[in-house]
Amino acid sequence: MDYLSGLNFEQKEAVCHTEGPLLVIAGAGSGKTKTLAHRILHLIKKGVPPREILAITFTNKAAKEMKDRISGLLHSDKSLNMPATFDEVPFVSTFHSLGVHIIKENARIFGLTRFFSIFDRDDSRKAIKQSLVSNGLDPKRFEPGKILGVISREKGNFVTLEEYLEKAQPSYFTDIVSSVWKKYEEILFKEKALDFDDLILKTAHVLKNNKEVRSYYENKWRYLHIDEYQDTNKSQYIIAECLSEKNRNICAVGDADQMIYGWRGANIRNILDFEKDFPDARTVVLEQNYRSTQNILRSANMIIRKNKKRKEKNLFSEKEEGEKISLFEGYDEVEEAHFVAEKARELAQAGVNRSDIAVLFRANFQSRALEEAFLSHSIPYQVLGTRFFERKEIKDALSYIKAGLNPDSMNDLKRVINVPPRGLGKVALVKILAGRESELPAAQRAKIAEFRNLLAKIRAASETVKPSEIIKMVIKLSGLENTLKNGTEEDAERMENLKELVTVALKYDYLGAREGVEKLLEEAALASDQDELEVKKEGVKLMTVHASKGLEFEYVFVCGLEEDLFPHRNMSEDNIAEEKSEEERRLFYVALTRAKKKVYLTFAGIRTIFGTKHMNIPSEFLSDIDDSLIEKEEGDHIKEIRF
Repeated sequence: MDYLSGLNFEQKEAVCHTEGPLLVIAGAGSGKTKTLAHRILHLIKKGVPPREILAITFTNKAAKEMKDRISGLLHSDKSLNMPATFDEVPFVSTFHSLGVHIIKENARIFGLTRFFSIFDRDDSRKAIKQSLVSNGLDPKRFEPGKILGVISREKGNFVTLEEYLEKAQPSYFTDIVSSVWKKYEEILFKEKALDFDDLILKTAHVLKNNKEVRSYYENKWRYLHIDEYQDTNKSQYIIAECLSEKNRNICAVGDADQMIYGWRGANIRNILDFEKDFPDARTVVLEQNYRSTQNILRSANMIIRKNKKRKEKNLFSEKEEGEKISLFEGYDEVEEAHFVAEKARELAQAGVNRSDIAVLFRANFQSRALEEAFLSHSIPYQVLGTRFFERKEIKDALSYIKAGLNPDSMNDLKRVINVPPRGLGKVALVKILAGRESELPAAQRAKIAEFRNLLAKIRAASETVKPSEIIKMVIKLSGLENTLKNGTEEDAERMENLKELVTVALKYDYLGAREGVEKLLEEAALASDQDELEVKKEGVKLMTVHASKGLEFEYVFVCGLEEDLFPHRNMSEDNIAEEKSEEERRLFYVALTRAKKKVYLTFAGIRTIFGTKHMNIPSEFLSDIDDSLIEKEEGDHIKEIRF
């Protein structure tokens, strides 16, 4: 079997175990995507129809990489004799995309149509704020983001509003959450919309409670693969449980040492207890790392071995020992940032591609000093966090389409009814929403009729016109083009972004009209920070450690390694403190293992936080790495630092 020749022993073991439960403990950089792709190829070569194979990942980037790997393997394997136009492929998606797929196929059960709206986090925050106001509460006193966080966490834990009302201990805050959640659900229902968490929760509920639906998908996908299993919450766990209940052909891939999303509901017990859930499971451990040098891996192993909630493994590499870990202490965050910028410039001058350099930090506020330093040194950089699909002009264009397809989406109607300005301000909008249009002047009523006619044209076009052409149509007929092309320099940039949206839509033209538009809107709704990296922008990458999960770079800077910042301290109860402490250690482990060639660790003696200067001591993580693996430097000069 030549197609297995490029795999190591453990990878082959995982690929060839095709029947029954399989747990693959995949260390950082151990070739898990390669292993999964080859396992799917192996199943198909054994005679399993591709349509019966499901693979679930957590990010769009990972799903795309998986699809590309599988497609490449299938079409390069001449024994399969697959034509170039072969369109029967395994179903590869993120959990959220899978949820969208299942909900659309069963829309009537949920009281929805295929064109239901998906609230992004900004939409949800606005709806929560509206719910607070409707309940006579002050959004300035009760932070909408905090309440949304509670609701999101509960949905991830497979808890509905009704169940929350039953189980919540009566208190002032839970009463507030209950009343706001109830109003929030009313808004979603009225607008035929779901939020991100509903995509998972409602999918889990229909699979668990509707035998007919569960049976259909169990028979449809007989082989289930779940990547990053350690990051699953309870609702995602239930989806996996339901889909694998009949055939038991579940392959869970993950690494407890890389579970860094406990704050958003990920449950490390899901992967640690896999062998209890499936007593007949085969377990394979992938420890050979193909990414990093030996010195980086030794440091990472030293960091993670202090954690208790993990499955024992020890990353190793056959690569060179590599450079030592560089350690820099800045007087303050400004000096720290300038050191990072200067080193990045030196690396670029030595021939390193700037996009192969990443600067990681624990908290978003740290980016300010770093950005200022990069600007002062004239070094191109890209900060992950500003998503293409979150730009105002992009959301405006897509809201025209969504309002056309889903007339109940007041969220989208409110967004674009006066964009560009057409004389329909807040007073007109209030009367439209209240069904009192007849009270408006004739001129405004005519403009409303014209606006609705435009939405009707968009809806009709979605049945016959390619996605890229619909975007062009919206840009032109809405008036956005005329407004932006005759505007400021900033308007010209927005027009360029709209042209880029047309380019993005092109990749869905092959699907045809309606399906292509649906997929475009789905991509926009489910886009993540990492998707911005698909846009090839020259520059050093700046991001939080959380955002770096799943990525790799030649050179990595990890900044702000100070007690109370990294590890971050925001804990009270002892049991919570232990959980948080282990997660912080896992987070640093993830940061180290992003690097291929070299890691720079930095910290500041003084850091200004919320306007107050804080004296810092170095992070406890630094003392966990053996001195023999570290070189301490200041600029170009090695120096001694005593802990």
